[in-house]
Amino acid sequence: MSERFPGGFMTQSPPTPSASNATGIWTLDQQEQLKQAGQWPPNGPFFIEDLFSTWLYTGNGSTQTITNGIDLSGKGGLVWLKGRDVISNNTLADTTRGTGSYIYSNTADAADTGVTSFITSFNTTGFSLGSGSGVNQSTKLFTSWTFRKQPKFFDIQTWTNGVVNHNLGSVPGCIIYKSTTVAEDWWVLSRKSDGTYVSLSLNTTGANQFTAANAAAAGITATTFDSSIVFGGSGTLVGYFFAHNAGGFGLTGTDNVISCGSKTLVGSGVETVTLGYEPQWVLWKLASSTGNWHIVDVMRGMSQTSAAFLVPNQTGAEAVASGAPYFTATSTGFSTQDYFAAGDYIYIAIRRGPMKVPTSGTSVFAPIAYAGTNTAGQVISGASFPPDLSIFQSRAGAGGAVGMFDDRLRGGTAYLPPSSTAAEGNTAGYYIRSFNMDGVTYGTAYLDYTNSAYNYINWMFARAPGFFDEVCYTGDDAARTLAHNLNVAPELWIIKRRSGVSSWVIGGSVLTSITNSFLILNSNFSVGSITNFFTAPTATTFGFGSGAPSDISINASGSTYVAYLFASCLGVSKVGSYTGTGTTQTINCGFTGGARFVMIKRTDSTGDWYVWDTARGMIPANDPYLLINSTAAEVTGTDYVDTAATGFEITSTAPAAINASGGTFIYLAIA
Repeated sequence: MSERFPGGFMTQSPPTPSASNATGIWTLDQQEQLKQAGQWPPNGPFFIEDLFSTWLYTGNGSTQTITNGIDLSGKGGLVWLKGRDVISNNTLADTTRGTGSYIYSNTADAADTGVTSFITSFNTTGFSLGSGSGVNQSTKLFTSWTFRKQPKFFDIQTWTNGVVNHNLGSVPGCIIYKSTTVAEDWWVLSRKSDGTYVSLSLNTTGANQFTAANAAAAGITATTFDSSIVFGGSGTLVGYFFAHNAGGFGLTGTDNVISCGSKTLVGSGVETVTLGYEPQWVLWKLASSTGNWHIVDVMRGMSQTSAAFLVPNQTGAEAVASGAPYFTATSTGFSTQDYFAAGDYIYIAIRRGPMKVPTSGTSVFAPIAYAGTNTAGQVISGASFPPDLSIFQSRAGAGGAVGMFDDRLRGGTAYLPPSSTAAEGNTAGYYIRSFNMDGVTYGTAYLDYTNSAYNYINWMFARAPGFFDEVCYTGDDAARTLAHNLNVAPELWIIKRRSGVSSWVIGGSVLTSITNSFLILNSNFSVGSITNFFTAPTATTFGFGSGAPSDISINASGSTYVAYLFASCLGVSKVGSYTGTGTTQTINCGFTGGARFVMIKRTDSTGDWYVWDTARGMIPANDPYLLINSTAAEVTGTDYVDTAATGFEITSTAPAAINASGGTFIYLAIA
């Protein structure tokens, strides 16, 4: 007899987790049963965004709640806090020891149990802070890194020196542990890429103390660890266990979200670490000699020219990389720069999220209209997500400023005007000072972005599977493919040379030929054609053929580029095309609440890049539009494009550039 489950019928009950699959290992037959029942992934989460968070906040000297989406009260975990612009301890608190016990990675001290004003509660969606200046000093900037317990990712144990069982469900890649009752150094046993381990101290700069024989004797297995082999101390220990490439995540349960390894640097040039995914957080330490620990993350600008890093073994404020960033995230790992001396380094890297495909446009896109205040440091907020791309446009035209593309990956100080062929500008704190948790803060060029005489629009996008991704790369003047993390084949891509003057180049499956056709974002030209210009993209790659000319630069040797990749995501976004009718027509995007953003370009003839959004108005008789390829002021008093239940409507009054009878058009719409 069949039983009813959410999502349909099954001939048998869904499988029950056993000792072998409770950690995320499911047979294909079990996966299929659970999918049919609407219960896959089982017993989640299986996504990094549910397990790890970098959350930036400003202290208020009172109380505040950090809502980062991590269930600490129900699942358990670790919170690591550090002041960014103030001298402070690296403060670690975990649910196993409770809110009244703190250890500091920069000292050998036993646990501090006399503080009641740091973390006041662990919550289902984050944690709450008290008024303690070490974690919540008024007006000071702080970062929090939250690790949730989950097999194949992270575990916490307390024990008395000797053998301890852990619940990581895989062989640990790194174990960080310390006595909480005795003043003794921290211990870090970290896996090298050859499978052996090194022994370091988190609170010192010391080099490796381990031999291969020590590591083998320590009995580091998928279930146990014997601390007495490498630790001569006493008292109660707390240990943090980190997995390494254990799979268990994503819809198939096979994706890795954390890697522990090593890299030998020669001490010059760019050197690459391959992870198979783009990281969001990296812990790094020289193991073969003395040297500080480093922590970088994308929320604080890991890949930016003036990237910020924190030092776990010191109390100092956040330091800023000079010149090139010390670490640069790539779609498959990260690279290091000349800053680091030759030697053997160990690392822990955590995968960038989200891994879930968005189901709502509001979770990944926000059009924010605002008035300038004529002050540097104006904050533009309200996105409800941490934006990865900010496209700014003055509604007053060139008198208010030209538009700009700014993004978290390149850094807010790196700006590209879409109406121009200009190379990337990069002035510290000039346009966008910082990307925040729900918006951006503008810098010193306030007369461009925040002139009180003008109004502005900022279109904010979050990178997410199936919707939008970004890739930075260096050209090599050869046919090639590049990895991306969109997880579907991109349907529209926008490429801009950063290091030199060149047009913005657009390709996509919505054009006449996916490999030969292209458009220019900074121009009103019709679609062009160059044989073998692009390669057909896949769910993991996009690339270029051998036909790219030097004057339309997408892959010149030694030049740096950025590519923005968009796809149709059910109920969230639509990359599409239509034929003009000269009469009113509705473009069905598959939305349920209408489009909030529409960009249209005519392809068979000249035509500008038109943009509408609901923040400025998309209703009858109120459809102001801007042109991405122009510095012209916003045009008001028109009724060309309105939002419709399933997408958007093009009215009969729309000009030929939008709805010429028999003309061909492409669009990007976001719900």
